[in-house]
Amino acid sequence: MAELAGSPPPPSMQTRVRESMARYRDLPPNKKMLLLGGLAAIFAVLLGSYFYMREPAYKVLFSNVSDRDGGQITEALQKLNVPYKLTDSGVIEIPSARVYDTRLKLAAQGLPKASGVGFELMDNQKFGISQFAEQVNYQRAVEGELARTVESLDVVEHARVHLAIPKQSVFVREQQPSTASVMLTLRPGFILDAGQIAGIRNLVASAVPGLSQKNITIVDQEGNLISKHPDLDDGLSGLSRRQLDYVRQVEQGLTKRIEAILEPIVGAGNVRAEVTAALDFSETEQTSENFNPNTPPNAAAIRSQQTSESSTRVTDPQGGVPGALSNQPPSAAAAPITLPPGTQAGLMPTPANGQAAQPPLKSSKDNTTNYELDRTIQHVKQPVGSIKRVNAAVVVNYKLAAGKDGVERPTPLSDKEIKQIQDLVREAMGYNQTRGDSLNVVNASFAATGPERLSLQDRAVDYVTNNLSDVLKYGFLLLVVLYLLFGVVRPVVRDIIRPKEVPLPPGMEGAEVDADGVAISSTDSGLPSDDPVEVARREYEMALESARQVVRNDPRMAAQIIKEWVSNDE
Repeated sequence: MAELAGSPPPPSMQTRVRESMARYRDLPPNKKMLLLGGLAAIFAVLLGSYFYMREPAYKVLFSNVSDRDGGQITEALQKLNVPYKLTDSGVIEIPSARVYDTRLKLAAQGLPKASGVGFELMDNQKFGISQFAEQVNYQRAVEGELARTVESLDVVEHARVHLAIPKQSVFVREQQPSTASVMLTLRPGFILDAGQIAGIRNLVASAVPGLSQKNITIVDQEGNLISKHPDLDDGLSGLSRRQLDYVRQVEQGLTKRIEAILEPIVGAGNVRAEVTAALDFSETEQTSENFNPNTPPNAAAIRSQQTSESSTRVTDPQGGVPGALSNQPPSAAAAPITLPPGTQAGLMPTPANGQAAQPPLKSSKDNTTNYELDRTIQHVKQPVGSIKRVNAAVVVNYKLAAGKDGVERPTPLSDKEIKQIQDLVREAMGYNQTRGDSLNVVNASFAATGPERLSLQDRAVDYVTNNLSDVLKYGFLLLVVLYLLFGVVRPVVRDIIRPKEVPLPPGMEGAEVDADGVAISSTDSGLPSDDPVEVARREYEMALESARQVVRNDPRMAAQIIKEWVSNDE
């Protein structure tokens, strides 16, 4: 009993493990099964959650495929060992990491075939095909090639092109223009801007002879007409989006310039500026041709000069006043003509010196001079988007100035400082009074405002709202794990690690208990006990409880001791 009265030494780790194993073996079968089942369930939930989180995200490979193409595509995916999912709407999904290489491999096999035929349709032309059938096949081939080209864009998932090409006629007046219709299925979350729409229109128009861009209609998968984009208007309905963007850029540029030049003076955040600009987007071309008065002849530039001289001798003595009478032949002579001796008819009389007389000489001279004209041709094209008027409003905060008590308080700016700010703003914005620009600078005290910060509760609400499905999923898994851990496993493990308290025999409710649960006698504990029978009974109960405890802690050792007792008794 003296050994029981002393405090026992702390058990070693091996002893604790051995005792825990012994307690586990002493558990009822139902508790053992409950413990193992709970541990297995926790392991299965954690393992399933791990693989579920590691499952690759699936992305659309093809959509709106026919049954025939879907069967061929799934068969090809099985041969390529690519996992896939099929939906009721005819969508085939595969892991997102393998979408593009799988599309390339399927395209090499000609899948999907229903996405449109191209010029390969002309490879198997039958002998003796009619001209109408050949024209139809050619049109189908052009439509298929255009659809494939449009589908190569990143934002386009599927495209269909319909061409209406009229029959050629020998009569020019009966020629009708070609038209085209394009139906686009855009990828989720993508839209086409004005540049992309114009690119598709130019692409289709350039591929079909006689097709104008105005005769191309483009719609999306929802039936919205997107070919009539605001940026593609001819300016008849007002400013286009590009023009509005340009106006916004000009206003923002002037605003930044004003704030950038004032912030080093008044401090960051102490100035606000807004600029409104009126721009002229009208296109004007002017051609003028001016002729100046002639300059003096000496200073004039000769362009060309022509001089001609001529001289002739008059052999016809007939003369007179030009007219009808001088052109008539002479009348018949009334008397016989008697010529002087020694003369002949039709000869001029011989002078006295014996020389023949010469006919008169007739000469003329013409002089023509052409001078250059002073002419000015001017072709003027006005720039588009020139600034017509600029209106600016600037607000400057009060400055902080120390008072008589040394405390800084907001103080209005002086008139001189406001005048300096106005001059700086005028230079920064390019102020022009002739075109009607206006500037207004106001000095006022800004309201004290701070950055809005969301509280933890608001941020938590926003996160839960934006990720409600994930929160519910992971919350359910967490509840299952916690229930299995604390409701199933923990009670059994607690019984194994810490055994239940052994009830004391009757009459020993107040006695002390050692580390092994053995009751210490009242005599050893210092309690008075005068009855020897009661003391013997308590010692017997204590010894009996010690034996029970030994049996619980190490049944094998107890069984071995009992075997030795039986053999000794024999």
